[in-house]
Amino acid sequence: MNNSLSIKEYETFEITKFKRPDDLRHLKKNHVAFSGSPRKHPYDAFRVVLVSDPYSRNNFYYEFQIDDIAYVEELPNLATMEDEVIPMVRIWVRKSSMAIRCIPFIVADVM
Repeated sequence: MNNSLSIKEYETFEITKFKRPDDLRHLKKNHVAFSGSPRKHPYDAFRVVLVSDPYSRNNFYYEFQIDDIAYVEELPNLATMEDEVIPMVRIWVRKSSMAIRCIPFIVADVM
C-alpha cells in the first residue's frame, strides 16, 4: 500500500473563472491563500480538494467549500518527464470558514 495520496484517483476538473477582485487589499485582509492542484471531491459537488504538492512524498490535501472561495489564480503547471501535466492554482478562502486538512501517515508504535 502506498502511503501517499494517489493523485490519479481524483479526477481533474476545469476551474470556473472568478472575477478579479476590485480591492486587493480587502481580499488579503479577509481571505487566506492556499496553493496546490485542484481536484473534484469524490462525493460532494460543493467541495473542492486541493493537493498541496502532488509530487511530494509527504503530501497532504485540503478540502474547502466552493462557496468559501472568493478568487482563484492560475499558477504555472507542473510537468513530469513522462509528459504528465498537473494544473496548479492559488485559491483565496474566506477567513473563519471551516475547512479540512488531511495528512496521511503510517500507523506505528511510538517509542
